[in-house]
Amino acid sequence: MKQEIAQLEEQTSQPGFWDDARTAQETIQHLNTLRQRIAGWEELEAQWQELHTLAELLEEEEDSELLQELQQGVQQLTARLDDVETETLLSGEHDANNAILEINAGAGGTESCDWVQMLLRMYLRWAQEQGFRTEVLDETPGEVAGLKSVTVRIEGHNAYGLLESERGVHRLVRISPFDANKRRHTSFASVDVIPELSESETVQINPDELRMETFRAGSAGGQHMQKNETAVRITHIPTGIVVTCQNERSQQRNRELALRVLMARLAERERRTNAERIAALRGEPPPIEWGHQIRSYVFQPYYMVKDHRTEAETGDVPRVMDGDIDLFIQAYLRWKGARKHENNQQSG
Repeated sequence: MKQEIAQLEEQTSQPGFWDDARTAQETIQHLNTLRQRIAGWEELEAQWQELHTLAELLEEEEDSELLQELQQGVQQLTARLDDVETETLLSGEHDANNAILEINAGAGGTESCDWVQMLLRMYLRWAQEQGFRTEVLDETPGEVAGLKSVTVRIEGHNAYGLLESERGVHRLVRISPFDANKRRHTSFASVDVIPELSESETVQINPDELRMETFRAGSAGGQHMQKNETAVRITHIPTGIVVTCQNERSQQRNRELALRVLMARLAERERRTNAERIAALRGEPPPIEWGHQIRSYVFQPYYMVKDHRTEAETGDVPRVMDGDIDLFIQAYLRWKGARKHENNQQSG
């Protein structure tokens, strides 16, 4: 990493570096990120040295105040180590990017729509705790309650890298508030997370391949044009991908956001296609997103949230639903890192 920093520092000192302002700015940001990672490890080493000195003093003479100081220092070092480990694990190509999160109701009618609403609240609260900015770009209400689908843009450093763990099917088991007989119901919702592309990563789209419609926000849309239409629906004709954005007051703003989401989805589609091709060459089955249950949230007959990939679980369901999902994110990052290490050893 230090070698990469030295190379980037030399690059920034070259004449003409700022001729391409966009590329230069991204290089500076990447350089600052690397410097922060190095500083984090150096800070950890300094803390460890201080604690090691305290431990040596305690070996020579017992001191309750020193012991308390050592215990507090170990706790602080452990917490800081977790933070630095997370930064280390978030080293993927798009991990630092903003995220576009989409939640869709599965089988279960009103139950599943209500589950989508609950998951949306969970993610919005998590993002708030992280200091991230959120925008609900589009939402389709359920016929009775909840939401059939919702799309949210989450802006913040490492938003995509952290939320990638949430991609898949989430299962809810509870006594239904919509069932007069108070029976237990199982509901499903799918969560998809894709990285928002930076300006230098934007996908080239042929305008002739786009069909754009405007409609009144909150209406069925597309049929009757009105002067005050602000909502935008864009269809990418070759792939059939449809993006809708209706929560901004300006039609221009909705159009910009819809195009941003469309580019991210096209790039993600290409990435997944390439991954499936590689998996096929290796003789592995392609990953199945919908129908692949990654996590269960059980409200009845007991309290438990369990991730089926990492085996991470907790009985504090209310806390999870209030946005405390770091346990599952951290476990996923370590699980993903271990799998990557195993694959590298096998291929090597």
